[in-house]
Amino acid sequence: MKIKTIMLGTAAIAMSATATLAEDMTIVSWGGAYSASQLQAYDVPYSANTGVNIIHDESSSEAVAKLRAMNEAGNVTWDVVDVVAADAMRLCDEGLAEVIDHDTQLADAPDGTKATVDFGDLIVSECFIPQIVYSTTFGYRNDLVGATAPTSVCSVFDTAAYPGKRALQKSPLNNMEWALMCDGVAKSDVFDVLATDEGQSRAFAKLDTIKGDVIWWNAGADTPQLLADGEVIMGSAYNGRLFSLIVEQKQDVSMLWDAQVYDLDGWIIPTGLSDERKARALDYVKFATDTQRLADQSKYISYGPARASSAPLVDKHATLGIDMAPHMPTDPNNNKNTLLTNYSFWADYKDDIDAKFQAWLIK
Repeated sequence: MKIKTIMLGTAAIAMSATATLAEDMTIVSWGGAYSASQLQAYDVPYSANTGVNIIHDESSSEAVAKLRAMNEAGNVTWDVVDVVAADAMRLCDEGLAEVIDHDTQLADAPDGTKATVDFGDLIVSECFIPQIVYSTTFGYRNDLVGATAPTSVCSVFDTAAYPGKRALQKSPLNNMEWALMCDGVAKSDVFDVLATDEGQSRAFAKLDTIKGDVIWWNAGADTPQLLADGEVIMGSAYNGRLFSLIVEQKQDVSMLWDAQVYDLDGWIIPTGLSDERKARALDYVKFATDTQRLADQSKYISYGPARASSAPLVDKHATLGIDMAPHMPTDPNNNKNTLLTNYSFWADYKDDIDAKFQAWLIK
């Protein structure tokens, strides 16, 4: 079988001259180093095994809105979509994601352990197929922070000690939590406070203190590029993107792990597919989330695999040969002060708080 590679955005996508089942499959993800890790761990071997043509789309940040629009138009063009757990819960609740029988439609662990046991509590929705544990944290330019490097997430709000531009995601997620924590709210109380109008106002007031110093990002590759170019002194980003920037690209940047926000990422299969396309999508996710494939992804990016059976297989970086375990967000040296995102909270509140956030941005 002949394999060729095309470029869509920043990700190289494996293509083949022959295909079985559905001839083409559109996989939606986040782009950058993350999509590149999926390409190496999943897409290339899957295409080699099946001959399927994989077309890559980098629209995961807009997945909920776009799937709503596709469903309304009766034209679902995506086959497999990579989303955060809260978005998977929303899509499932709205009937826009297929319900999955994890134990019959996904692979067992090598020792025969069923998927529901192997993934455990990470199956937060009947439509969600867990893939990775990751965190959103901060990177900072060593040459711009002065003699005293930041050790607290609240340094982001300290423009006197650390003057310069910050990069924050153009979303209420994480920003609202960090704002409340840096305004004195105990970590254990953050989501209770954020559920109130007063708490939301308090978070916006804290964000107001740095609003003029923020460059807002949408794509996961944005903050690493802003840091590499020296356009920001610090910025939030996915830990795997910062790993790529620091370890692979050797940029003069360090990680600020304090108050990193743990989250889950995984697959959903949209409703509205033909039987042939649904069968292909299920075949792909069964392959891509087996024990070995999830461990293989950790060779290319520092995200923890969602299967318990994959963890012992996490080894060294595929090209650098370094031990990947110390670069994971779950490493004991990195997880001394973490916040686990509340998936149910954001599934229930995201639309409302995001509307307020977008209105706040243009004030």
